[in-house]
Amino acid sequence: MTETPQAPLNPDDLAALRESSTATLTTQLFKLGLRNTFLAGLGRVTGDRPRMVGEAFTLRYIPAREDIDTLDVFNDYDHPQRAAIEQVGPGQVLVMDCRGQGRAASAGNILLSRLSVRGAAGLVTDGTLRDVEEIGALPLPVYSAGAAAMTNLALHHAVDTQVPVGCAGVAVYPGDVLVGDRDGVVCVPRHLVPVIARQAREQEDLEAFITERVLAGAPLRGTYPADEDTLRAYRESRLASTAP
Repeated sequence: MTETPQAPLNPDDLAALRESSTATLTTQLFKLGLRNTFLAGLGRVTGDRPRMVGEAFTLRYIPAREDIDTLDVFNDYDHPQRAAIEQVGPGQVLVMDCRGQGRAASAGNILLSRLSVRGAAGLVTDGTLRDVEEIGALPLPVYSAGAAAMTNLALHHAVDTQVPVGCAGVAVYPGDVLVGDRDGVVCVPRHLVPVIARQAREQEDLEAFITERVLAGAPLRGTYPADEDTLRAYRESRLASTAP
């Protein structure tokens, strides 16, 4: 597929997304009317890793067919699954559309090791993975629907890359930004990144202030959501923290 070049994303916007939880980002997207952005049912395989932020590189699977998806496929270096691994660049997240089917794994440790070495920002699949013990030791943030030992050929046929896909029920377009934390993964449409980045950072700052007040004994009324007195105290605290 011929890709249309996309303008680079602002590094400060990406930094703001990295500082924001998926909960915050889904709230900001909800304000814009987007209700289906969280890839439900996926868990982080690789333990305590930094938040994942990267541009989507998509891979689409269809159901396998017995006369095509044989073990001989593993000898084809140009197979779409292998080709995808070798095409994902630094800062990109490989997003696999497995139709939510997990009886057979969508990838294993060797492919994900190669992805990690290439500098990918992460991997997201709504299918399962094999070799999860080894994958768990990789520095690569990885999210999946679980584990399965069976080879992908028993269930999946990789067909194409860099096309719009559905992953965990969410539409993901090439170049969209995937953000992952302990709660899971959210897809931020690329054109909305500059729209929500600053607001997400501000929400994080305000909620940190509110949490401190709640832990200090403040009641929810007037504190969460913040009334004008709380907002005034928040603004004053921000000014005090930035004063020379």
